Amino acid sequence: MKESSIDSQKIIRRKRDGELEYLPDDLTIEEPLELRIGRKTLATTMRTPGHDEELAAGFLVSEAIVRARDDIARISADRDNRVIIDLKEGVKLKLNSTKRFGTISSSCGLCGKTNIEAIRQNFPPITSKAIRIDIETLLSLPEKLRKAQSDFARTGGIHAAGIFDVKGELKVAREDIGRHNAVDKAIGRAFLDGRLPLDEHLLLVSGRASLEIIQKALAAGIAIIAAVSAPSTLAVSFAREGNQTLIGFLRPPSFNIYAHVERVILA
Repeated sequence: MKESSIDSQKIIRRKRDGELEYLPDDLTIEEPLELRIGRKTLATTMRTPGHDEELAAGFLVSEAIVRARDDIARISADRDNRVIIDLKEGVKLKLNSTKRFGTISSSCGLCGKTNIEAIRQNFPPITSKAIRIDIETLLSLPEKLRKAQSDFARTGGIHAAGIFDVKGELKVAREDIGRHNAVDKAIGRAFLDGRLPLDEHLLLVSGRASLEIIQKALAAGIAIIAAVSAPSTLAVSFAREGNQTLIGFLRPPSFNIYAHVERVILA
């Protein structure tokens, strides 16, 4: 459910001419969300309220805690910043030292991982070879995602993630103060709708492409990831290993391809 994700507070602004004014300013809300499986607290993440059930579902998928939609019997959010997930009878919760516990900040979705090997979840590389996208369609995506960013237009302080098909049609867009949360919300929506794997889709993120973004895309079976800003070295290495196409600095009319160029129709 979409909740209020913006708050208004009074500020003092110094204008270009040096004049000071006292006025309200829209700010992105950041609050903790406790994720529970039954009575067990799995993690607490800092997020922007709204679509909390999707965030929880996407988190479970990207952490390899659940694999199939039928693993979840019920998922519900309450007014105490908490999402409770009930697994289907017979599904056992398997956690080990690679899983995150504690509080996850909005800026770091991988904080708490014990080592770099623990980040490389047990997801197979992408095998789909049929998905390809042409340049014209690729260049049209940032503007489509921007139009779906209603909260960014008001605050300028929130990230977005969009899932598109190869024809450039936006299937789902989500916003959050954390990049990883926005991706979890988008993937979580697709998961709850029974649409995974997204092997014929593309993920576009409004910021940079970090390792956690590539990992989450791999968990959802997404073969092409594009980012408006730069990728990290680990993101590039992970994409190459996972057979994922990685595009950075997607700012029409230019972009960079860092991994598996064969899925982009260049001519």
